[in-house]
Amino acid sequence: MTTINFEDIKLNDEERQPCEVWTRVMGYLRPYSEFNVGKKSEFDSRVCFSEAKALNSCSCHCDCDAEAIAAE
Repeated sequence: MTTINFEDIKLNDEERQPCEVWTRVMGYLRPYSEFNVGKKSEFDSRVCFSEAKALNSCSCHCDCDAEAIAAE
């Protein structure tokens, strides 16, 4: 079996393929490249949900220490 060392592979920009990003919109998948300006802006401002962050933050989404406030 041959092992490939990916660090040794060097590609020129002409050899690369663009990566197509798809996302779920209104229950179906659409490519990001077909979004209008407003939808692209909305997509770019999305953040990944973190349950740990949600449990440790207050309802006003400020930078206060929610655990310290709950302990009072």
